[in-house]
Amino acid sequence: MQEMILILDCGSQYTQLIARRVRELNIYCEIHPYNNAPKLTPAMKGVIISGSPASVRDDDSPKLELEEIKGKLPLLGVCYGAQYMVQAFGGKVEASDSREYGRANLKFIDEQSPLMTGMPMGSQVWMSHGDTIKQMPEGYKLIASTADVEAAAYKIEGETTYGIQFHPEVYHSKDGLKLLENFTVGICGCVQDWTPISFVEDTIEKMRKKLGKDHVVLGLSGGVDSTVTAVLLSEAIGDRLHCIFVNNGVLRKDEFENVLEQYKEMGLNIKGVDSSDRFLNALEGIADPEIKRKTIGRKFIEVFDDEASLITNVEWLAQGTIYPDVIESVSVNGGPSATIKSHHNVGGLPDFMKLQVVEPMKSLFKDEVRRVGKALGIDDELLGRHPFPGPGLAIRIIGEITKEKVRVLQEVDHIFIQGLKDHGLYDDVWQAGAMLLPVQSVGVMGDERTYENVVALRAVESTDGMTADWVHLPYEFLAEISNKIINRVKGVNRVVYDISSKPPATIEWE
Repeated sequence: MQEMILILDCGSQYTQLIARRVRELNIYCEIHPYNNAPKLTPAMKGVIISGSPASVRDDDSPKLELEEIKGKLPLLGVCYGAQYMVQAFGGKVEASDSREYGRANLKFIDEQSPLMTGMPMGSQVWMSHGDTIKQMPEGYKLIASTADVEAAAYKIEGETTYGIQFHPEVYHSKDGLKLLENFTVGICGCVQDWTPISFVEDTIEKMRKKLGKDHVVLGLSGGVDSTVTAVLLSEAIGDRLHCIFVNNGVLRKDEFENVLEQYKEMGLNIKGVDSSDRFLNALEGIADPEIKRKTIGRKFIEVFDDEASLITNVEWLAQGTIYPDVIESVSVNGGPSATIKSHHNVGGLPDFMKLQVVEPMKSLFKDEVRRVGKALGIDDELLGRHPFPGPGLAIRIIGEITKEKVRVLQEVDHIFIQGLKDHGLYDDVWQAGAMLLPVQSVGVMGDERTYENVVALRAVESTDGMTADWVHLPYEFLAEISNKIINRVKGVNRVVYDISSKPPATIEWE
């Protein structure tokens, strides 16, 4: 049984960072809402309580049930978690005179504390809280302070329970990874054996047991997640995996033919289905982005169901769901998060499909998916592909969709993406694409006045898409690409570059 660290999420914006840091240590961990935690098992080696935007002094703040954990398993409370364990067990937490936010330096009170082993005196940490611990309960021992925060870290005597007022998971806490290693390895006793190769071996074994002799159908998108899912399942069950690659009419230029050939060369059992007219007819006259998404999703299920019904003995639908999809679909209140845009992988299937769902990658972050793909021997070019939205170019054509608009955007997108590759910039970008705007502008081409379309180029850097910043592409490159687009793509006379970050903007425009 895979040992793990349980992370109880109280709503902090940094909770995913805790998980990512623990995973960097080759230790498996899972995030669960504080009020919907799984039952404890022998595989759980320790628990971390995240921060929260709430105050422990608020009546509606997260209240944790710790009876089965505290004093029985190693426990680390981070920021809100530390304050909650003080407030709930007889101490006092009050509003700070001023918000404690930013860099601070630790002064060790207990230099022998196993939580701080190997961390230098004055280690820089990151504070982010409006409350502070004023009085600790009996049996709570101070182990570190800062210039402004007396109780920066503590331990409960007789237990392997710790609380810290700072965030070790963020970049600004210089020795934060060391502290997490001290907790997970030194205190919890975790073995650092959760690697891409071990994940592949364990998952193949689990899939063989779970699927038996059943057949599985998988809709391939050409992206990293579904590709790695396909290769992993193919290793487990061979030709009993049936892959379907659907052309929805809004793929990139020549993508259907190129990716289909690439998959066949990889030895996957795959069928290509060109349903572009069916999708484009269904999208005619639709401008609302969410209706576009739902229309494409509905048509995909119809096409997919038609094709899947031609395969005998199919019992399972495989999906390339990954961990951020799962996390974003569950809030700390145990229900669906506020919908920014609908997820194509999370939410189940229509009743008429009558298939069970298998999601072998749903415990992995995006960078981990790529490392698993490398362990499976998948080509670097495929693994390095930028993410591409499920609805494709449909949500990059702002407003109604027509075949002519798709043609224009495919040409623009091709020039931009190929340019990034030719200039060695592609791997410096997490995701890139072009948007066709519902705007026409005046231009001059030759001696003629034009009134044609505007396109926006977008390139962002990110780790997993949760946040993103625009990429500072060289002006010379942007000038070259703009010139090529305007000269080669009939119907475009103006190119702009999107320099907004996420948040407040999203990566896609729709």
